Amino acid sequence: MVRRTNQMRAASPIGRALDAVGDWWTLLIVREAFEGVSRFGEFQRSLGLAKNILSARLRTLRQHGILKTAPASDGSDYQQYVLTQKGRALLPVLVALEKWGERFMLAPGERKAVLLDRKCPRPN
Repeated sequence: MVRRTNQMRAASPIGRALDAVGDWWTLLIVREAFEGVSRFGEFQRSLGLAKNILSARLRTLRQHGILKTAPASDGSDYQQYVLTQKGRALLPVLVALEKWGERFMLAPGERKAVLLDRKCPRPN
């Protein structure tokens, strides 16, 4: 397997950002976190991802400060994953990727996502 080159010292901010979120599973995990998924098992079920890969991606997201762990909101002994401010700042990236995918990857007639603002729920 080819090893990725670490870009954290690269002059390009794109290279540095891709070090944190460049793996496609990583962006899907962040997307699921925006949808309210917060527990390991929920991520695994929604993505169909192997436990070892999911563990590695969640660890990377925590190391980069994109996700953090917190006690479960239901008072159980479990931990949940929560987007940090840095993680929530990825929303425009996901929206841009979604819009690009809608424009270039969907077949005519395929259903597009409708984005709603929580403060004023109308399509954007």
